[in-house]
Amino acid sequence: MKTPRSVFERLGRFSSRNRWWVIAIWGLLVIAVAPVFGSIEEPLKVGGFSTEDAEGARAGRLLERELGASPSTLVLIYTSDTLTADSRAFQEQVTGSIERLRRLPFVEDILLPSADATLVSPDKQVAYSLVGLDLPSEEAQRYVPEAEAAILEQPDLEIIVAGGPAFYSDIETASQRDLRRAEFIALPFALIALILVFGALVAALVPLIVGCLGVGVTLLCIHLVAHVVDMSIFALNLATMLGLGLAVDYCLFITSRYREELAHNSGAVEGAVIAAISRAGRAVLFSGLTVMIGLAGLTFFPLMFLRSIGVAGVIVVLVSTLAALTLLPAVLTVIGPRIEKWPVGPLATGLTEGTSETGFWSRLAAAVMKHPVIVALLTLALLIAFGWPFTHANISSPDATILPDDLPSRQGYDLLVERYGGGEISPFVIVLESPSGEITNPGNLRFVHGLGVRIGSDSRIQRVQSAVMAPGLNDHLTPAGTVKLRQLLEGAGVKTQLGRFLSDRVAVILAYPVAPANDPRNKELLGQLREIAPPPGLDLLVGGGTAEIVDVVNAIYGDFPLVAVGIVLTTYLILMILFRSVLLPLKAILMNVASILASYGALVWIFQDGHLHELLGFTPQGFVEASLPVLLFCVLFGLSMDYEVFLLSRIQEEWEQSGSNDRAVAVGLQRSGRIISSAALIVVVVTASFVSADVVLVKALGLGIALAVALDATIVRALLVPASMKLLGAANWWMPHWLDRILPGAKPFDHARGLRMD
Repeated sequence: MKTPRSVFERLGRFSSRNRWWVIAIWGLLVIAVAPVFGSIEEPLKVGGFSTEDAEGARAGRLLERELGASPSTLVLIYTSDTLTADSRAFQEQVTGSIERLRRLPFVEDILLPSADATLVSPDKQVAYSLVGLDLPSEEAQRYVPEAEAAILEQPDLEIIVAGGPAFYSDIETASQRDLRRAEFIALPFALIALILVFGALVAALVPLIVGCLGVGVTLLCIHLVAHVVDMSIFALNLATMLGLGLAVDYCLFITSRYREELAHNSGAVEGAVIAAISRAGRAVLFSGLTVMIGLAGLTFFPLMFLRSIGVAGVIVVLVSTLAALTLLPAVLTVIGPRIEKWPVGPLATGLTEGTSETGFWSRLAAAVMKHPVIVALLTLALLIAFGWPFTHANISSPDATILPDDLPSRQGYDLLVERYGGGEISPFVIVLESPSGEITNPGNLRFVHGLGVRIGSDSRIQRVQSAVMAPGLNDHLTPAGTVKLRQLLEGAGVKTQLGRFLSDRVAVILAYPVAPANDPRNKELLGQLREIAPPPGLDLLVGGGTAEIVDVVNAIYGDFPLVAVGIVLTTYLILMILFRSVLLPLKAILMNVASILASYGALVWIFQDGHLHELLGFTPQGFVEASLPVLLFCVLFGLSMDYEVFLLSRIQEEWEQSGSNDRAVAVGLQRSGRIISSAALIVVVVTASFVSADVVLVKALGLGIALAVALDATIVRALLVPASMKLLGAANWWMPHWLDRILPGAKPFDHARGLRMD
């Protein structure tokens, strides 16, 4: 059986000797991107933050079926400098603004403030209309421009278009803007970082160019896959963020090893390429596997948003790894010794630190290993301090506050919250269903009325609407009498909006909370409402804005523990095969979790608590977006393991040669420390460029990854790893003989020295 190293030798030899064919194939793939580059996002979808099986979603479908409720709603918000919102002139201009809009084929109904006085703000300065659309918000957003074009301008009114479809349309606009801005920032800074690493322009350009080509092919693959399965538009942001960082990282490791081998082989190009792929390529493949395992975990979640990020992440890793193991060796063979061309003044170092056994990193390792307990305790204390704010995290789903305040849907949301209250466009929707069709019998209507009164008396609720609660009509009538009167008025042509609240099978209560949907008080109230036991013959479902948030959080975190365990166990097994150790993979996993928790705490401190919001340019949200911890775990678990694999691979090489744990740690850190730090710098530069994003979710994801990688490459890899390696000593490499024999890739074992032999 061929050893893994011989497989990589063959791969390096193949790519080197068939270099022009390999380059031509990759060139054709890149050329194939050109025709679709301008429309890469066309098949992608916005949204994917909901689950169809949740109680809130079932309540919504029931209202659509029984009451003809629209799947989504545009909110047209009207203001005027000269007219009050309850004046006849104001109302006439509101009606005039939607004359052409109501004729559009996807518009189902329009509720005007003239038909429902609660749509006029208490201060009479603002009013809004509800435009029901026949598609869910995530699909209806494609029709928002057409709807906006159909709205007729009015002489005295300013009109803002908000609501779910407009929110998703603005997300698409902001995401595209964020992507272009981040690319503009990331590429030049990544090049500067690579020049600092290599000290030569050609050596710096090779990883960057190969990485950019890999990102282009990745985007093409995502575009094609999106025609087969639903893919979120945020997949583009992740593909660029991770794709550029990973591809450049992998190419950096191999290019650095190539320069080292070129010096050792007296300029023999093919031998240097083969040796680089044989040694660094193995670590690249296993690193890619660890990253892929984490990202693949996202495909097991019920939300399309997370699933598509997982699919895109797997594509990113596959393409990045393939480019590093095939395209890069072909390019290096063509360039040959010219890799050192165009040195950059005092930065030129000629060789990487991989040729040396002494230097800054070995001295640092030696200093750490003199006081391993103190260093380990201090670094762990620092990581715990970073992570501590996560203990009061408020996990919630996104609303319009994740958008910048220059977009209409965000402006409309802020205006409604200011003039009406936090829950104006996200009420609790309490649905009572009588499967036998007897919802209108007096007993059932009394329960509906009593429940509405009970909810309305809660201090967390601002106002309540239902079929049996009609101000001015039911002051002296029973609930059944109120419904009968409204039916008579409807028959006489007077619009009482009874059909919005009642059918033969369903009655609905709308309860508008004081606070926004994601407020913890509303989540508490939702739990209490869902515990209400209706009388026999009635079923109760609770939907609405808060219900959607809680349902999404429950759907995500109901699956998260199993996914996390699967990722951890699979990663542990792969690392055990790679390092032939029982303890090293366990230690690596614990360190990864510590650095991830540190990034969690920082995100709570910044985005929930609002620190640094002026510097970073966002509105404090008071919550952490529900998918963010999951995304960070799945991305960072593999990405942080990346550096662990490269560091321990170099330590393992020295351990197998010398059998000295202290020497292996010092030499391994010396030979990989600068490159690992440089690779981490590339990822930090690329992901930190997304901090410039307008969408808070993208900003938080970029900052979270950058912060975690920075902590991981400095505190964890440079301090905690050597300290823990010293404390464990020879136990780092312990593995039972029986387990070593049955694992794939076993090597002959020198039992006298306790070492595996090549």
